[in-house]
Amino acid sequence: MRNKQINSEEVEMSNYSDYLKQIDNEFWLIEGETTNLDIFYKIKEIIFSEQSQYQHIMILDSYDFGRMLVLDRAIQTTARDGFIYNEMISHIPMNIHPTPKRVLIIGGGDCGTAREVAKYSHVEQIDMVEIDGMVVKVCLEHLSEVSGNLSDPRVNFIFQDGIKFVENITNPKDFYDVIIVDSSDPVGPAVPLFGLDFYKSLYNILKNDGLMVCQSDSPIFHFETMKQTYKRLCSLFPITRPYTTVVPTYPGGMWSFTLASKKYRDTNPSQFDKENKNTKYVNSEILKQCFSLPEFVRSRLMDSN
Repeated sequence: MRNKQINSEEVEMSNYSDYLKQIDNEFWLIEGETTNLDIFYKIKEIIFSEQSQYQHIMILDSYDFGRMLVLDRAIQTTARDGFIYNEMISHIPMNIHPTPKRVLIIGGGDCGTAREVAKYSHVEQIDMVEIDGMVVKVCLEHLSEVSGNLSDPRVNFIFQDGIKFVENITNPKDFYDVIIVDSSDPVGPAVPLFGLDFYKSLYNILKNDGLMVCQSDSPIFHFETMKQTYKRLCSLFPITRPYTTVVPTYPGGMWSFTLASKKYRDTNPSQFDKENKNTKYVNSEILKQCFSLPEFVRSRLMDSN
């Protein structure tokens, strides 16, 4: 289904009728944040809707957030706020490692993370391992606000399972300076991407001064995921630093990332060239302050370590 005005009968009969509903002649995407909380997004149009080998993929045009990527009823990114997440998961690690040349992205099918990493001229290779090639194709075609119609010869699209890809790397010349795990939430197939064994595999394919970062969920609604991620990475890396940002379409608004490094600890705000990076969220002040955690997050993490 492509570029269709929403038809009530088709929605009723579709495989997404439980979360795209007509209410008073208007159509709403209903996303379940928790068992007790649903968020409603008013929708203009279904741009794309198909079942891939792995999941149901939709591009919806919403009134307040523009086009949005929805996978199995969960919003992944939107034209209005997707840049916040993608810039924060990319520019923080890229400004801690002094000269990353080889970068691995696990997931990131909307291409927003690869788009940000490609802004660094000293990067020689970006391997983007995404299990679902249809997500990449759809976002390049229908969600250019996020993907930027990414076309960079340094980006190597690899459509396979990220865990298997990592496990098969044994030659040190193939190791990475920076690894970014841009996964969906720890549900279904994404669960192993939050496991200790996977983190061990990432540690093993990082160079001696390498570092990694992963999204670690909502500190408000899913603190246990954040805490577990932090503890597991602390057991492997000498430097582990959580940081947060605000993404309006993510559960609770506040979102966390966890950075783990073999050597480097601090960002270099004075070296961040905002004009050349063309960022809309990250600047030198954000680079300097993002590791300052709210007290309710900091105290609970420290207690758990």
